[in-house]
Amino acid sequence: MIDKIIASGFGGQGVITLGKLIAYIGMKKGKHVTHFPSYGAEMRGGTANCSVIVSDDEIASPVFTHPTTTIVMNTPSLIKFAPMADKDSYFIIDSSTVTGEIKRQDLNIISVPASQIANDIGNVKSANIFLLGIYGQIHSFFTMEEGKQYLEEFFKGKKEELIHINIKALDQGFRHKL
Repeated sequence: MIDKIIASGFGGQGVITLGKLIAYIGMKKGKHVTHFPSYGAEMRGGTANCSVIVSDDEIASPVFTHPTTTIVMNTPSLIKFAPMADKDSYFIIDSSTVTGEIKRQDLNIISVPASQIANDIGNVKSANIFLLGIYGQIHSFFTMEEGKQYLEEFFKGKKEELIHINIKALDQGFRHKL
């Protein structure tokens, strides 16, 4: 198993945290992982992204050009990463915050209103965790119960007040009908 993931969106949407969580879960599951964030103008509302690799085998380089899973939370990310996505890869779109469409027919496109669902749950900032649940549902290398445990560990001591709402968002992502 090897998954090359791009998570991208506006600064503040939690895409870097989403990437860190995927890497953290991969580590906890005994996989080899890399996490390579891209910081730039995202602090001022620009686009942030990170590259993550989760693999059964050692990883030679954290750099790749064709992701096997792409998660986008803004329109500039859709425009930038759709052409790069590997054939037959997963392309997950937060349809609440992304406009436009992908003209490629060779992708497994999953469009979900993540930000709207997270807002309905009680905190729009948990949209990234909802998308983690979608990712977990698709790739099934961790269960909902494991995801809950890892979220609690990951956020322990920092943002603990968000653990409950994030677990709810993760559960909604795992149970969302695709």
